[in-house]
Amino acid sequence: MNHWPLEVTNLPMLNEPFYALVKGMVEPGRKTAKAYFNSPGWVAFVVTNVWGYTSPGEGANWGSGISGSGWLCQVLWDHYAFTQDEKYLKKMYPILKSAATFYLYSMVKDANHDWLVTAPSESPENAFYLPDGKEASICAGPTIDNQIIRELFMHVIDASHILGRDKAFGKKLEIAENQLPPNQIDFAGRLMEWLRPSKEPFPHMRHMSPIWGLYPGNEISLSGTPKIAEAAKQLMIRRGDISTGWSLAWKINLWARLRKGSHAFKLLKDLLHLTTQKGFSGSGGIYPDLFDACPFFQIDGNFGGTSGIAEMLVQSQAGFIQFLPALPGRWPEGSFSGFCVRGRGVVSAKWDDGKLQSATLKATVGHLFKIDVPKESSCQLYVDHKKMQPVVAEGLREIYLRKGQTAAMAFNR
Repeated sequence: MNHWPLEVTNLPMLNEPFYALVKGMVEPGRKTAKAYFNSPGWVAFVVTNVWGYTSPGEGANWGSGISGSGWLCQVLWDHYAFTQDEKYLKKMYPILKSAATFYLYSMVKDANHDWLVTAPSESPENAFYLPDGKEASICAGPTIDNQIIRELFMHVIDASHILGRDKAFGKKLEIAENQLPPNQIDFAGRLMEWLRPSKEPFPHMRHMSPIWGLYPGNEISLSGTPKIAEAAKQLMIRRGDISTGWSLAWKINLWARLRKGSHAFKLLKDLLHLTTQKGFSGSGGIYPDLFDACPFFQIDGNFGGTSGIAEMLVQSQAGFIQFLPALPGRWPEGSFSGFCVRGRGVVSAKWDDGKLQSATLKATVGHLFKIDVPKESSCQLYVDHKKMQPVVAEGLREIYLRKGQTAAMAFNR
């Protein structure tokens, strides 16, 4: 979560220490993969440190999550998606490939389906009831693992195409990706957390693990997977709003991805609620020094909240740029500048009476951008002050900008 706002808020240079940390985990992660799974590649669970700790650790109900390395790789890939830096991609590719290799060779067949699943694993900090009424956490193929591994395989396949290497390995990943468990919806219309419907002892669990694919992942979207997005929404309603600080920050991002600006704003207010609570209470807020209250203090609530604000104002994860996707009614007018979108574009926008008035997009590399124009709105486009007519395809404006070119857009309703 500490790295969620880096790319969109134009701080890509801060990815370097993160990249160095992950690179330093690969060799210890190979030993962990061999010792625990007799598998090639590298793996990291959810507990680590600067000395390369990659093994399962602390409590079994959260320290045994097997998809930690896949999640780390998603952050590494995001840096490429935003910067389009192929030199960086070449450096990063062996790390991604080795992480994918581990999952490719360590997953097993599910007993009831022809699915490939992680085992043993767990859905962080949550539990389910066994038939005898006892609580359990350890399972096979939790939804968060399936979403993380699916995105990892897709990123490695894309990287192999871009770099022109490992065609045969990419084909293996494509086959395996099609065997991963799909996102499932239960009888109540909610996204399922485990392979099979399971009653949970903590219906208001603060972790949003099965919705990882909505955020920080990009698998679930209103435009691409509307039924799954609705199921994710229903699970979020079930989990409720009251939570610890870092969880509130995550939920801001999730509701922003669902384009529910008013709900995201409500959670932002909850995140900024003043508290002096020092012990763990299940509810968060912010201390007088503006540090996030888990409680105790956890900095990821601050950085996750920053990311959530950015997600309310601009999104680009679905293959196109959308300005003000989750603008709350309490922000009827305003502006922002200097945010970044995927494809290495820098954007600004201004709005009034809750409606987008103008926006700019500057290309820092040559790239074809797609822009979602608000419905019932006309758009005048200028590239370096020259009026242009963009290509319109599937409701999106398409424009290719060369390095250094700036597109200015004026919107009228």
